[in-house]
Amino acid sequence: MFKTYETESFFDEMLQETGRPRSHYQTLYDRLSALPEDELKVRHEAAQQNFLRQGITFTVYNDTQGTERTIPFDFVPNIIPKDEWEKLEKGLIQRVKALNLFLDDVYNGQQILKDGLIPRELVVTCNHFYPQVTKIKVPRRNHIFMAGIDLVKDDNGEFRVLEDNLRNPSGLSYVFQNRYVMRHIFPDFFQDYEVQSLENQFSHIHDALSSIAPNGVSNPNIVLLTPGIYNSAYFDHSFIAQQLGIELVEGRDLLVRDRIVYMKTTRGLKRVDVIYRRIDDDFLDPLEFRPDSMLGVSGLIDAYRAGNVTISNGIGNGVADDKAIYHYVPSMIRYYLGEEPIIKNVETYFLRDEEQRKYVLENLDKLVVKQTDGSGGYNLLIGPHASEEEREAYRVQIEKNPGNYIAQPMIKLSRLPVFRGEKFAGCHIDVRAFIFNGEHPHVFPGGLTRVALKEGSVVVNSSQGGGGKDTWVMTE
Repeated sequence: MFKTYETESFFDEMLQETGRPRSHYQTLYDRLSALPEDELKVRHEAAQQNFLRQGITFTVYNDTQGTERTIPFDFVPNIIPKDEWEKLEKGLIQRVKALNLFLDDVYNGQQILKDGLIPRELVVTCNHFYPQVTKIKVPRRNHIFMAGIDLVKDDNGEFRVLEDNLRNPSGLSYVFQNRYVMRHIFPDFFQDYEVQSLENQFSHIHDALSSIAPNGVSNPNIVLLTPGIYNSAYFDHSFIAQQLGIELVEGRDLLVRDRIVYMKTTRGLKRVDVIYRRIDDDFLDPLEFRPDSMLGVSGLIDAYRAGNVTISNGIGNGVADDKAIYHYVPSMIRYYLGEEPIIKNVETYFLRDEEQRKYVLENLDKLVVKQTDGSGGYNLLIGPHASEEEREAYRVQIEKNPGNYIAQPMIKLSRLPVFRGEKFAGCHIDVRAFIFNGEHPHVFPGGLTRVALKEGSVVVNSSQGGGGKDTWVMTE
């Protein structure tokens, strides 16, 4: 089934240009080549059914075909050699450390703005900068309990950061489910590989949450605050709460009295110390943000301000993962840590800059244009794949409000084989790496490999037809 497989001009994770497998894929390649096509089809179908039976779904907003979908799963894992992963770990910890220092700075002294490293206007006019939380004493000065950093490999096979997610990164539950399905349906694939285990990872996560409890609280009561069952990531919320052994609550389950947060229980009120919130900033507290929010808790920010509860990830983290700020992260690393960035950014053009805007407008057919506050793969212009009408429509929007957009060169994302029934086809992938920033930063071993299943597509988001793969980090 690999006879017709073409790597074309892309970096392929499994196969070299010669058609031979890379050394860390050799055993799996041999095993796949030896398996009858019918058996692969049966196991592939069993894997999809497993997700359906377990109710592992996500919600697609504005979808007229149905409220929920399962994420398609492909059984060829993304294998990352030990030495490659160790370098990645250092780079991810370095990046999150600098981003956390940036958040602590912009909500306190703003020294980085005074020193002119980042334009003040870019920060204070950002939709995700919240003056309401300036000068709040955050436990351990830790604004990022959990980061999701999206990584891609370019055509040279080098990892680059595509995007930082510091608000409510989702997808952790799918990492566990992908591994469960692989172990259950394809146990023989693991026989010759030493893969880092995912067991005990939730103890790291629980420790990270406990470490950011308000001062003096040694055994904190931790809850996960969800918008409810209609949220696209509700499965993620419920799975994580269950695995952490903490209560999954909605806003109506909490109340604030005398600047202290309580959870309603059948035995009365129980004090809450740490809230892992999965509700966006604007909806957290109707007294501080959107008054029409039915999801949050009145008085929550005042309790946070008083130091009686920790809310994580921190409020206003979006100012650090805004796409316009992304360009400055390497400078932040040099500024706060005095180190050179270990993982590179993708080159980025600022459209509020007249010269860069002129270049972008003249080269829309070669670039990817993104809204600075966009997410989920929506509202992208992928210039080389867009029609002239689509490019023209984007041109009008850019000229109307250039500060709302950035542009990047079209990266030739790496590819990995995907089973298509009678053959394997090369599909583009990315990896969302999860970093937990407790007393000591911890990089989750593997992360979520997302794959663009539509032929020729580079959009890996599940809401845009993307699927998932297991990620193997090798121990040897």
